[in-house]
Amino acid sequence: MLAFFLATLAARPAHADWHVAETAHFIVYANASEAALRRTGERLEKFDKALRVSRGILEPSLGKAGRLTVYFVGNKDRLAALAGTPKVAGFYIPRAGASVAFVAGGLSEDGPLALGSQQVLQHEYAHHFMATTWPDAAFPSWVSEGWAEFHATASFDRDGNLQFGAAPLYRAHGLQAGHPLPIQQILAGAAGRLRADQRDALYGRGWALVHYLSFEPSRKGQLSAYLDAITKQRKSPEAAAAAFGDLDALNKELERFLRQPRISGFRIRAENLAVPPVTIRPLRPGEAAILPVRIRMDAGVDEKTAPGIFADAKAIAARFADDPEVQRVLAEAAYDAGDYTAALAAADRAIAADPKLVEAYCSRALAQMAIAEAAKNDTAEGWAEIRRTIERAGRLDPEDPRPLILLYRSYADRRQWPPEAARKGLLHAYALAPQDRGLRMQVAGMLIGENKLTEARAMLLVLTYDPHASGAGAAASRMIDRIDAQIRALASTPKS
Repeated sequence: MLAFFLATLAARPAHADWHVAETAHFIVYANASEAALRRTGERLEKFDKALRVSRGILEPSLGKAGRLTVYFVGNKDRLAALAGTPKVAGFYIPRAGASVAFVAGGLSEDGPLALGSQQVLQHEYAHHFMATTWPDAAFPSWVSEGWAEFHATASFDRDGNLQFGAAPLYRAHGLQAGHPLPIQQILAGAAGRLRADQRDALYGRGWALVHYLSFEPSRKGQLSAYLDAITKQRKSPEAAAAAFGDLDALNKELERFLRQPRISGFRIRAENLAVPPVTIRPLRPGEAAILPVRIRMDAGVDEKTAPGIFADAKAIAARFADDPEVQRVLAEAAYDAGDYTAALAAADRAIAADPKLVEAYCSRALAQMAIAEAAKNDTAEGWAEIRRTIERAGRLDPEDPRPLILLYRSYADRRQWPPEAARKGLLHAYALAPQDRGLRMQVAGMLIGENKLTEARAMLLVLTYDPHASGAGAAASRMIDRIDAQIRALASTPKS
């Protein structure tokens, strides 16, 4: 599968080449012309601007690590090779300092009839936007997917206005077939292992509910009350659904809504969508050569795939010993494969070629930590040197969460309680990257260690409703059970 992906990704259509576009919120890689990629970058920036304008959300100041990296990987077979499943049109991985989305197809715009690259990318970015804008809110799966679908169909008209609210007609079956997943089950937070028809109903009916509850005057405030009941009042989704009153009546209203000949939405005018210029450049030969390896690594590496990826990275890196990006990728691939000496050497070559490459310092620190642990080198001098590497990375970009996480890990992984500066750094890393589920779990664990049980519980609650959290959601539920037991025990302890 990996060999197939690498081979097909390397194939280039005529009159195109790999370019990267950098905008305020995105870094986009595509095998496309500069003009096509510029249009895509501008469209994505305007989409983000419209999300903020429509909700009165202030523009954040993002460094490179805060932007979403997007790969247009070509056809669906290549995407399936990355995802490990054929039943996917695109996917998003939230990571601190390295969130990434993968999309199949070209850069052309599609209408709501088709599930094209534009719809997929807008859906995935809506998830990213929710996670980074409202990190403390618990969204049941129908709200999360319905909100993402609501924004997936946004489209520009001839005058540059952006229209929201169109029905996702590619979800026609899910919109019309309510029986596989009744409204009571949807509002109770249906998630987990759903059949294909149930998942389609969740997406389609989720869109319809979000749309109807947002715009129907008689239902004003009910969706907010439902979410507040879950997040602030700690109610179950079943209990919170009381905010909607008679659910059978709501379902009948929803059926009438879906039978309307025309479904309205709202429009953001072009003059409100001014965005900064998009920067485009072709990839250097080394960057282009290593890109297939980088894409595969960014999609996720495990024990089975790591050796093959490392072998491919070594073969390419031998031709581009002075390219910082090539050597940085090699360092990460070597680390994943367990060759920490090679990882350290590659990181040093990357730093020599580009002393401002934060990722290279992070790879260097990881390799140093692994070498020290393998050699049982627990000297203060050795770990002081490791932390100097981490501090260099942090000075290069104080708004990159990865050095802050590494500093905390340099204590916690050795079963040492991190000092206050490292704990504050981890909290700042979370503020920079609340979308990272692993980081959220780590911060919650730290808060439990500080006996801040209520704060830890609130952070974990979000994961229990995240339809994409899988194992993290289950682990968060178990931690909440232990927190609740501890809170009850403290409440029942007689005061002296």
